[in-house]
Amino acid sequence: MQKNQALMTVTPFDSLAEEIVFQILDLLEPGPQDKKSFSVVCKSCHSIEARHRKTLKPLHADFIPGPVQRYTRVHHVDFTNCPRIDDKILTTVANAYSETLRSVDLSKSRFFTQVGLLSLAAKCAGLVELNLSNATELKDTGAAAIAEAKNLEKLWMSRCKLVSDIGIGCIAVGCKKLKLICLRWCVRVTDLGVGLIANKCRELRSLDLSYLPITDDCLSTILQLQNLKELALVGCHGIDDESLTNLKQGCKSLEVLDISNCDNITYNGLGSLTNSSGSLRQLNLAYCFSVTFDLEKCFYKLSALQFVKLDGCRVSCAAMKAIADCCESLKELSLCKCNGVTDEGLSYIAQKQRQLRKLDMTCCQEITDAAIASITTSCNYITSFRMEACVMVQNEGFVLIGQHCQSLEDIDITENVINDEGLEAISRCSKLLSLKMGLSMYGTDHGLSHVGRRCQNLVELDLYRCMWITDVGIAAIANGCPLLERINMAYCDKITDSSLTSLAKCLQLEALEIRGCPSVSSVGLSAIAMGCKHLTILDIKKCDINDAGLIHLAQYSQYLKQINISYCPVTDDGLKALASISCLQNLTILHVIRLTPDGLIAALLACQGLMKLKLHTHYKSLIPEAILGAIEERGCAIHWRNKPYWVNTIPFHL
Repeated sequence: MQKNQALMTVTPFDSLAEEIVFQILDLLEPGPQDKKSFSVVCKSCHSIEARHRKTLKPLHADFIPGPVQRYTRVHHVDFTNCPRIDDKILTTVANAYSETLRSVDLSKSRFFTQVGLLSLAAKCAGLVELNLSNATELKDTGAAAIAEAKNLEKLWMSRCKLVSDIGIGCIAVGCKKLKLICLRWCVRVTDLGVGLIANKCRELRSLDLSYLPITDDCLSTILQLQNLKELALVGCHGIDDESLTNLKQGCKSLEVLDISNCDNITYNGLGSLTNSSGSLRQLNLAYCFSVTFDLEKCFYKLSALQFVKLDGCRVSCAAMKAIADCCESLKELSLCKCNGVTDEGLSYIAQKQRQLRKLDMTCCQEITDAAIASITTSCNYITSFRMEACVMVQNEGFVLIGQHCQSLEDIDITENVINDEGLEAISRCSKLLSLKMGLSMYGTDHGLSHVGRRCQNLVELDLYRCMWITDVGIAAIANGCPLLERINMAYCDKITDSSLTSLAKCLQLEALEIRGCPSVSSVGLSAIAMGCKHLTILDIKKCDINDAGLIHLAQYSQYLKQINISYCPVTDDGLKALASISCLQNLTILHVIRLTPDGLIAALLACQGLMKLKLHTHYKSLIPEAILGAIEERGCAIHWRNKPYWVNTIPFHL
């Protein structure tokens, strides 16, 4: 009898090498439910899954001790779902993974201090990546603790606004192996701190100094870094041409340069900075209005450029021709909201740069079908076309796109004049992954049905305020696009529950926006909840959805992170049910007039993982300060709104 029981405990995995089982589990990585199912098959599977796990992403701080005990080989800990992480938790993690931990993400966490950081830095010798972005309370003592991580290679400190040159100096001295450091919006860091980083961390490859109060004084040190490949100086208004023009040599290794929103840099300074940068591949000059005076002169020494971003600049035809003539291997060009973009300039670029892959001409309102004809004829490998509000492009232009751009994966034709003929042409791009056509006034379900039949790989569809859309068109999309992940039908007021029932067949759906759809009710939302188990973002503002819909969400949509229930006929019962979803992080409640203060308080206290809450100011006087303080103490940011209550926006009878 005992022998038979022993034989019954043997599983097929017992005869496989652990490496083979790990490879099988790697294939299950995109689906967390699949791994969970695997781990509960038997004790052997449970043990194998625990040994295989390399990443830990807890939903709440309270859940951390259990997984830490079970998973002993973790390399990466992601705390982005946990707004409240204190020193005790960091110490627990440091003790458990002192030999294996390589990466920690605290970019959305608070309440830790230098004590917890010191535990990580001192005990985890293998720590190479640390993300402390948004640690607005972190001070120089915390930066000094980070300096104990001697093997650190990548450090993100965006918006650490209390860290000064002193703290950065400690990091520079202690973390000499740094290859990437992001100091974006560290407003107390000046030339001194940046100079220390550049002097001590000689292996730096990526440096982000955006929005720092630095001047030209630190640039010469930065440009002496032999391995620097990426440099971001966005919004550094203290940098001008004065010292740039005196530099005898630039940074020869530089491949990516972002100086967008730098008002005081002109084409003279840019020319000096890039004088010896023959390896520069990406250049961002967005909203650098001073550069645009002689923009064409900037490109003659930059033949290796593959990506150019000029958003918001004044671009002459001469500048566009210079780009075409000088950039021998241009792959991506962004001209979003640029003045001066014409058919002549774009056509010249298209004829010269036949390897162009991505083109953004959003709000270039002088472009016509002539430019589209040149682009589609010459650039056969284009994968991304962004042309929102290009109102002069007519249906003929979209027909040309459909005929020639067979590699197209992403197109934005929001607020354009396109009808069913144009939609049918676009649908011939069978590789299409993303289609944005909001504010389109001239199509019908017939045109959208072509997209559904032919674009089987579609994952994103934006139909914002396409008032002509009905259930027929949505059914065609749902039936033909099984991989759909995101759909926006906000203010498509003709759709009903039938559309949601159709979309419930799209099992990969993650984001659904149906605000302002008065004929959608809890019946349709319940179908979505039961069918789309991966739903994470939901906007049902101004829909006729009551407690029944929210109860079904609570039952089936366990991965929901963000929801807007403003103006819905929801009561305390529905909100309490919603609060039981452990993943919920972002909640908007405006003018939900059937809620009581007691019901709202109970739901908010139950929502342990909430990180962002939008409430009407009406509730400020109804919720005790102690309750609000307790919610904020957990790491939730409360945003108060004072929007008026518009009765005519309510689609249902209250």
